[in-house]
Amino acid sequence: MASIETTSPAAEAAPAERGKLSRFLEVYPPLVLFGGAWIVAMLAVALLADVLAPYTFSALDLKARLAPPVFMGGTWAHPLGTDELGRDVLSRLIVSIRISLLIAFASTIISATLGVLLGFLAAHFRGWVEQVVLTLIDFQASMPFMIIALAVLAFFGNTLTLFICLMGFYGWERAARIARGLTIAANEQGYAAAVRDIGASPLRVYGVHVLPNIASTLIVSVTLTFPEVILLESGLSFLGLGVQPPMTSLGNMVGYGREYLQSAPWILLAPSAVIVLTTFSISMVGDWLRDRLDPTLR
Repeated sequence: MASIETTSPAAEAAPAERGKLSRFLEVYPPLVLFGGAWIVAMLAVALLADVLAPYTFSALDLKARLAPPVFMGGTWAHPLGTDELGRDVLSRLIVSIRISLLIAFASTIISATLGVLLGFLAAHFRGWVEQVVLTLIDFQASMPFMIIALAVLAFFGNTLTLFICLMGFYGWERAARIARGLTIAANEQGYAAAVRDIGASPLRVYGVHVLPNIASTLIVSVTLTFPEVILLESGLSFLGLGVQPPMTSLGNMVGYGREYLQSAPWILLAPSAVIVLTTFSISMVGDWLRDRLDPTLR
């Protein structure tokens, strides 16, 4: 008598579940998922810094000076150890994440806004206005921004507001070039001209009709600028020209920790790891967005 083979519902569901998982991972690769999770975690830390920090970031405790972290024999009173003045490294790291992300976000928004406005002006007026904008773009692209930043900070001094505005001039030329090119292409397609012919103002034409159509490419450009601003801020703060004491940032922590690299490496270990992981995560998500949103790659 022939035996009848039966398949349990669980066995039938297993290949389907594996198929869903494989399709999910094709759309959202593991590195992108990690990058997205890390970015969300950093944003949460920045928003909840006052709640999460166990101590005031500038509080001194000379009795606990250069205390090691937990993983090097320290205590849970200071999980990541303390610095040369007895300040809690974890508390300073949390506040540094907030300050560095604030600088990066504000600077990137300024850069994108400036670039888009100049790109729109060049595409709208053409002629000598376009030539002036293109000349500014070429100048900005040819001049190392670090030199400009060093000169401005040395001449005008440094405040957080000035530093953010200065960082806002980084990368605007890319947004301007993209906005100009895509706006000219949009004008040639006719829909912008059609809206203009029915009496719409230039502000409405570019703000309501042109900008949404080029936003995906601009978002990709912003994701490239953001990690570069973080690295630039870290470099300037490392040199002592960025965020000034008593305020702290990731680059500021690395700069002060380098003097204790041999005796207390934990001072710069945590902020260095955060800088690397944050820039890596944003780059991974930015590359994924470029592949998903850039029409030239479809």
